[in-house]
Amino acid sequence: MNEWESGDQNGYRYGRGSGGVDPEGARAMPQVRRDAGYPRSEPPLPPQMSPRRGSVPPQQSQGYDDYDSGYNTGQVYGGGGGGGRGGDDGYDDYGPRGARPRPNWGRRIKWTVLTLVVVLAVTSVATYFWADGKLRRKVDLSKVIDRPEAGDGTNYLIVGSDSREGMTDAQKKKLHTGSAEGKRTDSMMILHDGSSGPTLISLPRDSDVEIPSFVGSDSGKKYPGTGRHTKLNAAYAEDGPELLVRTVEFNTKLHIDHYVEIGFAGFAGIVDAIGGVEMDIPKAFKDKWSGADFPAGKQTLNGQQALAFVRTRHAFAGSDLDRTKNQQKFLGTLAGQVATPGTVLNPFKLYPTMSAGLDTLIVDKDMSLWDLGQMFFAMKGVMGGDGKSMNMPINGSTGGNLVWDKAKVQQLVQQLNNDEKVTVSGN
Repeated sequence: MNEWESGDQNGYRYGRGSGGVDPEGARAMPQVRRDAGYPRSEPPLPPQMSPRRGSVPPQQSQGYDDYDSGYNTGQVYGGGGGGGRGGDDGYDDYGPRGARPRPNWGRRIKWTVLTLVVVLAVTSVATYFWADGKLRRKVDLSKVIDRPEAGDGTNYLIVGSDSREGMTDAQKKKLHTGSAEGKRTDSMMILHDGSSGPTLISLPRDSDVEIPSFVGSDSGKKYPGTGRHTKLNAAYAEDGPELLVRTVEFNTKLHIDHYVEIGFAGFAGIVDAIGGVEMDIPKAFKDKWSGADFPAGKQTLNGQQALAFVRTRHAFAGSDLDRTKNQQKFLGTLAGQVATPGTVLNPFKLYPTMSAGLDTLIVDKDMSLWDLGQMFFAMKGVMGGDGKSMNMPINGSTGGNLVWDKAKVQQLVQQLNNDEKVTVSGN
């Protein structure tokens, strides 16, 4: 026996080494069971508390600590269970086997926000090109001759026509539009958008105007002016939007930059698409011609009711002038509801609204979707208190036609051309 060996009464050697050819760890140790594992019914202990392979419970160690410290770490023979990834003690480098690292919520939120921004940007661009492609650019303002010089700001001529294009007989009956052939102007307005705030000016359809010389929109033939006077809406009926623009410019000396026209069906469709327009009607009124029947007070108008509201004229003593005031009030309210985040950012409202309006909207060939959006926001500003709404100044009538106050009209046009705050009052 080597001098550094010792043994017990059963012949087993123990100590710091062995004189045998086999390493100490290869011999069977009855006090340790290699197949001992954790009970299936109990969760494994944390690594710092779990018994290491090859170690002996404290009550059985009996001086084996020095032996244990050298061989049970797994550094020599790989048999230790020191918590390494390949061990079978139920633990890996992250704790209990199978556990995953804690999620990085900051990174997840960042990527989610980035994804939403990209989706919103792509959707917005796609929507812009889709809507821009649906604009019906039919009016050629280059055919308008002898035009006044353009001033500061942008002037839109907004026309509501009684076009029944695309309407079924049932829709015509429901909307009280009648079945007249062709189309006429039911309302006409000039919207000026400038640095001094927007101004909305209604042009009564019964306004007395002179029909100037013009070039036929289809024939290309030039018709000389004869000094003939008629109602303003007759210009549209005679040769369409181009002659209407020419007549407005000739009688006002104001340059029109863009033309926008919407028919009955499109107007009612927009109102229905946004869920109706809330109006405060100060006095109850009825009109069998338009189908209007409104009590006084706040109420939400659907498309059919809205169309009846803006077309009513027989129920008012002032006839056309009172109707234009109602039209201004309604269109401003409508624009205020359309040009809101709740509509613009909600595809379930935006797409139906744009589809309903764009299908019957007619604009000039230079009109872009951006210009149209600017027009809506300017109209919203009028009702929001940032601008002014008024009727064209009137100082009498002749033959049933309303005569404009020439001095006030001249002052009004000068203020608009210079993009100044409008101080002129209308009727």
